[in-house]
Amino acid sequence: MRSVCVFCGSNPGNDPVYAAGARAMGAEIARRGLTLVYGGGAVGLMGIVANAAMEAGGEVHGVIPQALKDKEVGHVGLTRLEVVDTMHTRKARMAALSEGFIAMPGGIGTFEELFEIWTWGQLGIHAKPLGLLNVAGFYDPLATFLDQTVEAGFLKQGHRAMAMTDTEPATLLDRMEAYVPAATYKWIEKDQT
Repeated sequence: MRSVCVFCGSNPGNDPVYAAGARAMGAEIARRGLTLVYGGGAVGLMGIVANAAMEAGGEVHGVIPQALKDKEVGHVGLTRLEVVDTMHTRKARMAALSEGFIAMPGGIGTFEELFEIWTWGQLGIHAKPLGLLNVAGFYDPLATFLDQTVEAGFLKQGHRAMAMTDTEPATLLDRMEAYVPAATYKWIEKDQT
């Protein structure tokens, strides 16, 4: 893995622990010599993770749609800020630039990015690792819901396991670097329970 995409909030959240997690993630990505790919914002956890990576000597490649850059939320201090036409182009470009993906705490934009890239992995569009940095138990309710989804027969356990969860950036990245994609057929057959 030479690059990792981080999906995270454009807000910092109400608890300083989220910002601390973003700083730790950005610093760890830089320490490993990985390029951070992210949504190009200067605000919220997005700005914090980018600043931490830059301060630790890392390379940061932001991808932002023109409409968001025009609202003055684009980060001007990155190694590279790529301006694209739409949100769809942004996500596709971030996926193309990245060899792994991490979702940190965030809102519906983060969730949308997480689930889209996870779906692409499930469908075999890519075979890149996916991790959730579970800062302060943020993703615990989602884990419970996903386990219920498996129990209800709408998600295979192998696809559920594609999203590695950890509380520490270093151990999460270690697990991602060791990731071997499972060859699992997406559709649950009638004879599979």
